[in-house]
Amino acid sequence: MKTWKIAGINFDHMHMGDLLRQVHNHPHAEIVGICDEQPARMHSAVENFQLPPERVFTDYRACMEKTQPDLVLLCPATAEHALWTKRVAPYGTHILVEKPFAATLAQADAMIAAVAATKRQLVINWPLRWMPSHITAKRLIDEGKVGDVIEVHYYDGNRGPCWHVADKIETTPTPTQKRRSWFYKKARGGGSMLDYLGYGTTLGTWFMNGRKPIEVTAVVDHPQGLEVDEHSITVVRYARGLSKFETRWGTFSDPWKHQPQPKCGFTIVGTRGTIASYDYEPTIRLQTHTHPDGIVMPADTIVAPFHNPIHYVLHSLEHGRKVDGPLSPRIARIGQQIVDSAMRSAKLRKTVPLIE
Repeated sequence: MKTWKIAGINFDHMHMGDLLRQVHNHPHAEIVGICDEQPARMHSAVENFQLPPERVFTDYRACMEKTQPDLVLLCPATAEHALWTKRVAPYGTHILVEKPFAATLAQADAMIAAVAATKRQLVINWPLRWMPSHITAKRLIDEGKVGDVIEVHYYDGNRGPCWHVADKIETTPTPTQKRRSWFYKKARGGGSMLDYLGYGTTLGTWFMNGRKPIEVTAVVDHPQGLEVDEHSITVVRYARGLSKFETRWGTFSDPWKHQPQPKCGFTIVGTRGTIASYDYEPTIRLQTHTHPDGIVMPADTIVAPFHNPIHYVLHSLEHGRKVDGPLSPRIARIGQQIVDSAMRSAKLRKTVPLIE
């Protein structure tokens, strides 16, 4: 396997540190450059991965021209995903954009078009895709253990984006931090709905094997003094069945440390059984007609290269394969259609048809 040259550009989202760590730990990948207009945001990455000064940039053009990466990791604010994709795509590199897909469906389509023109791959990473519990749930669905999936119930979030940084290191927000953070700026794609709804709708579409809904109804809270929501509930009607997707900044605890109540994750209902699959938990619960009392099963052990996005994407590229599932534009676009429809429904305060 060749050594893949990877650059990380724009550190708006704290997940850049997590992705760079996966690159650093990969035996056939190298961080050839990092770039952000605010040098201070790169300090931790420079220290963590011992990057020399010549690999640190504040101008993305210089970064691209001097490092010539095979793959670029993008972690900008949600509303700037399309902007940065269109900036980087002409350099002819594969692009991985950290979740969510985009702020709007039009922006997502612009991203797809920009990368398609270069005949490279666009990848949308959803960290929940790599949870062994959810991977196991998908395996059981594909094996027909619960029949046809007709409902997906999703609840997810955390204490809020100001409570942690890369590697899930805890921080304590200052009284003014919300007002300064892009996560709380409407124009930059802030809010719990844009941050977390795509997780549920994209993985939900994966569980439903690409099925699209008919209409969407959503409501968001309106916290005093904030531009964006911290809580949303979306009900989605399919040709058969209803599904519910709920996002929350302000859970009692962060699920990677202590599962809050309600638990973060998925409950999947099929025609012949159900699955409870929660984030970060080592087991799932399967209920069938044979075992109506339910069976608690260990989650599958997931091994390289299928245990994290960097290993998986490089494995796919090495073998000339397109990424699939939630990371593929095909599935992620359906998730974005639902998100766009939910945003419209919440704004109009009524049920709307799926936006095409």
